[in-house]
Amino acid sequence: MRKHLYLLTLTLFCCCWSIQAEVFTSIGQMTDLIFTEKELVQSLKEYIKAEEFKLEAVKSWANRLEVLTRASTSDPEGYLAHPVNAYKLMKRLNTEWSELESLVLQDPSEGFISNMTAHRQYFPDEEDEKGAAKALMRLQDTYKLDSETFARGRLPGMHSNAFLTVDDCYDMGKTAYAEADYYHSVLWMQQALKQMDAGDEHVVSKADVLDYLSYSVYQMGDLPRAIELTRRLVAIDSSHQRAGGNLRYFEKLLITQMNELSQEVKDPGKEEPIGLGTYQRPKDYLPERESYEALCRGEGIQMTEARRSRLFCRYQDGNRNPRLLFQPMLEEDEWDSPHIVRYLNALSDQEIEKIKELAKPRLARATVRDPKTGVLTTAHYRVSKSAWLEGEEDPVIERVNQRIEDVTGLTTQTAELLQIANYGVGGQYEPHFDFSRRPQDIMADGNRLATYLNYVSTCPCVCLTFVLFCKFYLHREMSLMLSKH
Repeated sequence: MRKHLYLLTLTLFCCCWSIQAEVFTSIGQMTDLIFTEKELVQSLKEYIKAEEFKLEAVKSWANRLEVLTRASTSDPEGYLAHPVNAYKLMKRLNTEWSELESLVLQDPSEGFISNMTAHRQYFPDEEDEKGAAKALMRLQDTYKLDSETFARGRLPGMHSNAFLTVDDCYDMGKTAYAEADYYHSVLWMQQALKQMDAGDEHVVSKADVLDYLSYSVYQMGDLPRAIELTRRLVAIDSSHQRAGGNLRYFEKLLITQMNELSQEVKDPGKEEPIGLGTYQRPKDYLPERESYEALCRGEGIQMTEARRSRLFCRYQDGNRNPRLLFQPMLEEDEWDSPHIVRYLNALSDQEIEKIKELAKPRLARATVRDPKTGVLTTAHYRVSKSAWLEGEEDPVIERVNQRIEDVTGLTTQTAELLQIANYGVGGQYEPHFDFSRRPQDIMADGNRLATYLNYVSTCPCVCLTFVLFCKFYLHREMSLMLSKH
C-alpha cells in the first residue's frame, strides 16, 4: 500500500509542478485545483475499492483452499485415490495458482511472490494437467461411466464425492479436442453445457462451449446437430470469427447430403434446450481392449459354485523351508484353471513403509523397450513411475528378497532387481508380454520365467498403487523349479 501511495503522491506533485507559479494570485486557477483534488480523491477511492475487492477475492480463495488442504493432508493417498481430486490438484497448481499470483502481483511485501517463485519449480506443468485429464477419460471408458456420473464424483469404490465444475468439464473437453479426440470432447462439452444450463457457476462463456461442441459434433459425423449448435452460437455471438463460416460450410454439406439421401433437417427456429447426442466410441488399435477393460470391471467368466468348491486356503511352508516352518505363508486359491494363488500378509506394514520410503525419491517415468530399436523409451500405454531397489542398500530389501526365494523356490541371483512401480491417476499398463520375444535377448540373458508381484498399497481405479515386482530369468544353470507352485 505504501508503494502505491507514494506513486499517487508523486503524481499529485507533478500536477502541481506543471501549473504556473503564483497560483494564489488567481482565483480562477485555484478553482481548477479544487476540481483536480476532487478527481484525485475519487481516484484514491477507486484504488481502495479495487484493493478491497482483490483482497476479498484472495481471502475467499485462501479460505476455500484451507478447507481443501486440511482434508487432503490428513490422508494424502486416500485423497488422491479419487481420480477427480488428482486431476483438480494438477489443474490448480498448473493454472489456477498462476492466476492468483497475477492477482496479487502488486503485493508490496513480495513475501507471497517470493514463496511462489521458490515453489514453482515443483508445480505440475501443462503436460501434467493434460495427462490427468486424459487419465479421467481413460477411467471413464474403462468403467463405462457417463460424464454426469463422473462430474458429480459418483465413482465405483469411492466413499467421498469430488465434483467437476462447468469450467473443469470445459477444460476436459478442450484437452480432448487438442488431441483430436472428438468423442470425449463432445462428452465433456455437453456436460459443461448441461451444468451451465442447470445454473452452475462458471467463468467460460456459452459461446466458447458451443464453438468447441459444434465442431466436435461435426467431426463425429452428426451434421444436422452441428448446424443446430452453430446456429445457436451465431444467435449468441453474431460476430464470432468462425461460427459464420462454419455454418455456411455445414449447410452446404447438408444440402449435398439431402440431395443424395433425401433427408430432412429439423427446423431450429424455435429455441429449445440443447439435447445431448449419443455417439459410439471409436474403435481402438488394441484388439484386446474390450476384454482388458471388461476384466477391470470384474466382468467375463464367473466362478461357478462347483468350481469354487475346489478352491482352498492353506499354510505354505516352501517344502519345509526352515524359515517358513514356524511362520508359514497364508496361501489362498484364486482360480482353478489356470491355477492362480494369492499369498496374504507377505509384507509387514513396517516393511511396506520402508520400501515406499526408499523408492519415492527415485521414482522416474517407467519405460518400455521399443520392439524395433530395442531402446528403452516412455510410452502412452504405460502410465506409471518406477524405481529399482538393491538388497545391499537396506536390510528390509535383503529380507524381502529372501522371503521371495523361500516362497517361490527360485533364486534372486538370476532375477532383476526389485522394482517398485507407482501408478498415478488412471495409471495403467496395457496388455503385454512380460517375457521377451527378441531372440537376441533370450540368448544373452535367458528369458523371463516368472514375475512375483506384491501390492504394497491399493486404491480404487488403480490410483496411487504401489506394486513390488521381482522378475526371474531362466539361465542355463537353472532348472524349471516353478512347475509345482
